[in-house]
Amino acid sequence: MKPDHRQAGPSPTWWPGFSAGLSFKAQNPSSCHLARHEKLQLTHRLPAPFIRHLLAQFRADQLSAPAAQAELQLSKTRFYELYSAYLRAAAQGQADLWTPGSSGGDHHCDWPPAVITQLTTLLSSKPPSSYSACASELLRRLNFKTDRASVRRWAKEHQLAPDTRYKKPPQPVKRWQARDLGALWQYDATPHAFLPGSTAKQCLLDLLDDATRYNTGARLYESESLLAHLDFLSRAFRAHGLPLALYVDFHSFFYTQTPKAFTQLGAALHFYGVALRFAPTPQAKGKIERRHDYWQKRLPPLLAADKIIELEGANHLLDLLLPHANTHEIHRELGTPPQAAWNQAVAEKHSVLRPVPDCPWWPFVWSQRTPVRVGDDGKVPVGAQLHSLDAPPRFTVIRCLRYDGDIYYLRHAPNPAAKPLVLLHCPAF
Repeated sequence: MKPDHRQAGPSPTWWPGFSAGLSFKAQNPSSCHLARHEKLQLTHRLPAPFIRHLLAQFRADQLSAPAAQAELQLSKTRFYELYSAYLRAAAQGQADLWTPGSSGGDHHCDWPPAVITQLTTLLSSKPPSSYSACASELLRRLNFKTDRASVRRWAKEHQLAPDTRYKKPPQPVKRWQARDLGALWQYDATPHAFLPGSTAKQCLLDLLDDATRYNTGARLYESESLLAHLDFLSRAFRAHGLPLALYVDFHSFFYTQTPKAFTQLGAALHFYGVALRFAPTPQAKGKIERRHDYWQKRLPPLLAADKIIELEGANHLLDLLLPHANTHEIHRELGTPPQAAWNQAVAEKHSVLRPVPDCPWWPFVWSQRTPVRVGDDGKVPVGAQLHSLDAPPRFTVIRCLRYDGDIYYLRHAPNPAAKPLVLLHCPAF
């Protein structure tokens, strides 16, 4: 192999304007008399005879590739594309007539001002939104579709790139899952400081279909309570139907130490044919735990960017984010959006969801029920007052407290073989 004697440093003496006291450095293209601009075509920057002469010198081993690239102000890939076109012309005897064509260039339009403003807001909030969250929000809010990589490049160019924590490498996705839609919904709660500027932690209740990864419900509450669980589940069932089972942990809201006994929440689920399956370990609930992590990263920056500091506004934003994530964001394990997996399961008749029955007991089953004995004066307590009802003294009635504050007194506990008999209704407002 013969040694490479081609020049790798300063330009040769044929460079226009070359003098003994002036040389061009390949490591610093900006010292060239031509301004560097990525959108300026090569044919507009340099004359064709000069380009042909450079390529001929490179072909004759009189100029190195780095020096030729620097003087043409081209990347390595684009330089060799140009050189290949020159060689094809030379093979046809047209080297002296060859002219470089257009490289394509950057034909993308500048982003609209509304997109720039929205990105600046999302990336400047404390904490900032992730790149994927920004891309998702641009599609949801402005119907502007772009990739997270484009957002990342823009953020780095404008010094808005957020500091991100170390990310673990992706894990294998061979995990057990239910085959049928509605066969199993994973259910859990997570405390987190979602609201900006709040020292207290709010409780996010989260519900996920195991087969399709469809997020069937997500809602914030001040704290985890029986009323919060009852309100959340009744909303989710009304919206999507009744599953066969919920996959939960051994929290006292679900599990009782008494064999074959139900907690009040378990009894409400059993009334409508929804079973409880208990996860043996926290690791067994990996799908819903990863969904918690998604909302803990996604929601606080968006709330901070939109200056939402109350639960009502946060839940309104969640109501907008949830269908967007289900419909447009591709799930890593499935390779499709959850909505597409849901539709496929329905089309293939792999759905066991049941419609919510038209049951008169519904508002009372999803309420906190307490047995109350009627006083000797025929009255029952409602807050700080006593109210009369149509029941004999010392008779036990059922007090039903709804999440919205409404109070009902029933003649007897929910029974599918009978109809509810309301003795007293005291609305919250």
